[in-house]
Amino acid sequence: MLALERRNAILEKLALTGKVIVADLSREFNVTEETIRRDLEKLDHEGLAQKTYGGAVSNHSLNMDLPYKVRQRTNAEAKQAIALKVADMIHDGDYVMMDASSTTLYITKCIRNKHNITLITNSIEILMEVADHDDWHVISTGGVLKTGALALLGGNAEKTIRNFRVDMAICSCKGVDKEFGISDSNDVNAQIKKSMFAAAKKRVLVVDHSKFDQTSFVKVGDLTDIDMIVTDQKPSADWTEACEDAGVTMVY
Repeated sequence: MLALERRNAILEKLALTGKVIVADLSREFNVTEETIRRDLEKLDHEGLAQKTYGGAVSNHSLNMDLPYKVRQRTNAEAKQAIALKVADMIHDGDYVMMDASSTTLYITKCIRNKHNITLITNSIEILMEVADHDDWHVISTGGVLKTGALALLGGNAEKTIRNFRVDMAICSCKGVDKEFGISDSNDVNAQIKKSMFAAAKKRVLVVDHSKFDQTSFVKVGDLTDIDMIVTDQKPSADWTEACEDAGVTMVY
């Protein structure tokens, strides 16, 4: 296993359990404890984990971007449940935009049986997923590749998005809060999501239950800027009321 793959596996464990132990990781990956300590030091230096005596704990900051492969495997069951719900809303011949979130990749996998879909995305992973799909019209936004995120971002991507009008835009985020609204970790991600929602007749936010009552660094928009939230668990009564007040349909 390459060092990068091992560190990503450590990050996945941190995302799932909140902490790791050097001795346990050494046995699991069949490397020395010193190698694991160097891995944890690098993750700590990059702000992805917090090194402790004998191990490390998760950095829970919502302003931090985990590697795409780690995000893809985190809360996978919840994302699959969300994907199945959204897939039922997409029909043959629809025009759809999706951001480069891990949840939208799950959705893409669930709609591969649909016909004559026009899909616009800034996700490299989604583009690869449907590269062999002759029945679809797939458009890349272009833009600057964000290292580790498999996402195309920046002004060129936004310009492409603004040139189209679609039936549905599907985006995720780092947090959704009743007061602050929808937020993400950085401005370039937030701008892409804003542009996609502005280009769509129906604006769908896909978030698992852990994203509720959370805020990140940059505001994407208010609850009134979307039409629907799709999540994996029944929301609280407060959230049901907030969505009703904002005219947002909640699906779970």
